[in-house]
Amino acid sequence: MSIPSGLTEAIYSDSVILARFSGAGTVSQMLVVEAALATAQAQCGVIPADAARIIHGVCHSGDAAAMLDLDAIAAAAVQAGNIAIPFVKQLTAAVARTDAEAARYVHWGATSQDILDTALVLQLLQVGARLDQGLASATQACARLTVAHRDTIMVGRTWLQHALPTTFGAKTAGWLEALARGRQRLRQDTSQIALLQFGGAVGTLASLGPAAADVSRALAAELGLGVPAMPWHTHRDRLANLAASLGVLSGTMGKIARDVSLMAQSEIAEVSEPSAPGRGGSSTMPHKRNPVGCAAILAAAIRVPPLVSTMLSAMTQEHERALGGWQAEWDALPQLAALTGGALRHLTGVLDGLEVDPRRMAQNLEATDGLILAEAYMLALGARLGRLPAHALVERASRDAVARGLALRDALRDALDSDAATRGLLSDDELNRLADPANYVGQARAICDRVLADWRAAGDAGHAA
Repeated sequence: MSIPSGLTEAIYSDSVILARFSGAGTVSQMLVVEAALATAQAQCGVIPADAARIIHGVCHSGDAAAMLDLDAIAAAAVQAGNIAIPFVKQLTAAVARTDAEAARYVHWGATSQDILDTALVLQLLQVGARLDQGLASATQACARLTVAHRDTIMVGRTWLQHALPTTFGAKTAGWLEALARGRQRLRQDTSQIALLQFGGAVGTLASLGPAAADVSRALAAELGLGVPAMPWHTHRDRLANLAASLGVLSGTMGKIARDVSLMAQSEIAEVSEPSAPGRGGSSTMPHKRNPVGCAAILAAAIRVPPLVSTMLSAMTQEHERALGGWQAEWDALPQLAALTGGALRHLTGVLDGLEVDPRRMAQNLEATDGLILAEAYMLALGARLGRLPAHALVERASRDAVARGLALRDALRDALDSDAATRGLLSDDELNRLADPANYVGQARAICDRVLADWRAAGDAGHAA
């Protein structure tokens, strides 16, 4: 269950999550499970208390990587089919060096998948806690931006074209709400996987006889996990739900990174990523300030969906133990978690230090000489002419404004004055009011207020906003 860490992996992945799923990180959690298993079985009278004490002591004797030969485990797993088999052999030998009698009870009644899946659950709970902490920081940063820019008017864009005015706060409120939903889904899915995996060879725990239920409860208690109604060896829906939520969260972060990177283009220049020595430079162009945080987030958002697909495809497992499906998860899920964590790390950094230029936003509002307010003019006229005639009139005035290099307000006034039937329909005061983008942001400010209120009511606000 370890994942490779090459020269570039640190760019895109979370180093703490990578460490959780490293060889040493995985084996350390397997040792935790084996120690708890021995303790639980001794509590239930399945194995001698002295044997359990020795097994527990060896499992917690120090650095797993120092006690066990991880390279040898990896090499033997090629033939064994999983890392648990050579791991148990090495652990048994380690216990035997202390007490040969105690070594007889290592891994008593369990199967490889029990140890691997339960260790995975422990790892994923740690990952979930880390991602939850990161999402707390990211949503707080979004909330601060929403408060600060509730009234900062900017261009709203559809199909990458100027559409209507909005506020930057409304945009960041959308980011906040989506991230908050992602955090809620992650919490739900993490809580649902906090279950022991313990079923023996085919899920019946026949190896433990009448003590099976008691051992299961004691083992779960030792590990702080719930006891499912039955083992879930080939029912992977809980893990698949978590994988899907990580995929959706990565997509949400990718959307935010896409917004920021588009707004950071030189021609738009409404926002910039935080600046720092050596950040976003070019090997040949000294002037460059590349959005490297957004690039890393977007790279993760591209890499994650195939990993989610692997987890979904791996659900079709055979009978009581899988042939290929379970094995396909081993690298996919750790990579998925590490990439999501890496994207979240970059996103938090981008949002915390995002440089916003309201002056440039105001300049871009004027870039189309008022065409961005065509809908406002059309609706004002529509109340007097009907919608379709008003639409046609404003459309003609828009084309005329572009052709003559006029502001839409002036072209529309000329169009109205040119026909006795429309002359005077809009006064100069009305035209001036309609020409102000601040008067046509609709519910943008109220959206900010509602999203912030919901976020605070959910108890995630802390002291941020």
